[in-house]
Amino acid sequence: MDRTSQVIGQSNVFLDVLERASRAAALDRPVLVIGERGTGKELVAERLHRLSPRWDHPLVVMNCAALPETLIEAELFGHEAGAFTGATKARVGRFEEADGGTLFLDELGTLSMGAQERLLRAVEYGEITRIGSSRPMRVDVRIVAATNEHLPAKVERHQFRADLLDRLSFEVVTLPPLRARPGDVMVLADHFGRRMAAELGRDAWAGFGRHAIDALVDYQWPGNVRELRNVVERAVYRWEQAGPIEHIEFDPFHSPYQPAGIASAAPVAATVAEAPAAHCPPATSGDFKTRIARFECELLEKALAENRFNQRATAEALGLSYDQLRHALKRHGLISAGVSESVA
Repeated sequence: MDRTSQVIGQSNVFLDVLERASRAAALDRPVLVIGERGTGKELVAERLHRLSPRWDHPLVVMNCAALPETLIEAELFGHEAGAFTGATKARVGRFEEADGGTLFLDELGTLSMGAQERLLRAVEYGEITRIGSSRPMRVDVRIVAATNEHLPAKVERHQFRADLLDRLSFEVVTLPPLRARPGDVMVLADHFGRRMAAELGRDAWAGFGRHAIDALVDYQWPGNVRELRNVVERAVYRWEQAGPIEHIEFDPFHSPYQPAGIASAAPVAATVAEAPAAHCPPATSGDFKTRIARFECELLEKALAENRFNQRATAEALGLSYDQLRHALKRHGLISAGVSESVA
């Protein structure tokens, strides 16, 4: 199985976004792709190009955040020999490379105001001028830009040109985060799992066990599809037993030997002691049922902490089945609070 880019999903919200992008692809107009990190903005940009009349011309990608401000304009528009220190020979810019095709500008919100001004002229008039040259040249380029920032807010803060935003926002495609696509989690996980198993040369793909599926579905995926891919590929790589994968680790930095004073950013490292009031009811008087519920919640919290939030180990310590523990955690809101993500 090759590792080429694919757009995968079956949830209605995701299919609606793909349909919107597909309709916009046929029009020779700029498109803005908005989305959180890891939602697949570059894949949508590629789709916009492949479905457009420009499909047989170049798709040129430039990450605006990957270059220092002093080099961005030279990268976009090119430069002549001797235009600045180190420019020993002339070089074409990304606009010239994309002539006849599509230029994808990722992380658009990081462009300097000077680069934005020159970009606006290129978009409006189809003309660019290499740095160090006084001769403008015509280019035929369609702009697709992406960002995870709210550009109208940057306009209000005078950090982004309003006229450039108006010019680029003919169509705005906003990608849903993975947490808004729960039906796609296991579809994507199965795809990444099969691909990783094939890469490792394994003959069969046994899939995921029930415990692993529950963990994958319950997780909120702040890093979206990119994080899901890493988690699944890591799980497949580390699983050396026969049968379905049961061990899912969301935080690769989580370890009982982690240096003191270093807190992990992932939900698996959250502890009950950090915010007990957010989980169990406060220790106040109440009727019999209220007190029993409070005692059960505190018992679960303590058992989770003693077993490093390992759900299977916690279930064994309490003499419960895994399903019984899961139901109890959900009943007391301990899963949604983020203290019981680990199933290993």
